[in-house]
Amino acid sequence: MAPTKSVFINCPYDKEFIPLFDAIVLATVCCGFLPRSALESGTVAKSRMDRIAEAVFESEYSIHDLSRCKGEGNENLARFNMPLELGIAMGFRFAAASEDDQHDWLVLVRKGHPYTKVISDLAGFDPEQHDGTEEEIVRAVMRWLVTRDDAIEATPQRVLEALPRFLEKKSKLAKQWGEIIPWVRLVQAAREVVPSPE
Repeated sequence: MAPTKSVFINCPYDKEFIPLFDAIVLATVCCGFLPRSALESGTVAKSRMDRIAEAVFESEYSIHDLSRCKGEGNENLARFNMPLELGIAMGFRFAAASEDDQHDWLVLVRKGHPYTKVISDLAGFDPEQHDGTEEEIVRAVMRWLVTRDDAIEATPQRVLEALPRFLEKKSKLAKQWGEIIPWVRLVQAAREVVPSPE
């Protein structure tokens, strides 16, 4: 698929966030785009950073959730993979030969997240905020995606109505493949439940 139809998704992959990740994947597909992820290539003879950079550079758009950029656990450590990957996307944007070729990105944060203290250079940008529910994250993602030039007509309600069917298909895939479902199978499951535009 052309880069103009690809969206790299940069977010946590822990059990708490997986329902939100699934909702982002489905919203991306429902808007007519191909979701890309660090998960898509599985374990191959390339470093994870090479795979991530390659997926970002092959996508015109990217979505970055910074919800986990805060101290957690006994050691109060924050996760910096998400800001690192956002930095790759920002660098890619600035390296574009022309304005038409610039990478476009969206930042997501939880409501009340002190992101300007974590990454003060983001001051001046307006990240989309969500409350940690599938409903809110779908709305936040779609408010941005539907304004991209290549988006197809979609609404959050139609995505949320399709979400249970997607999760059912994902559950069946998990029984076949185990905990790690091949990325192409996951994206295909999302495409199979995408409602037709009204």
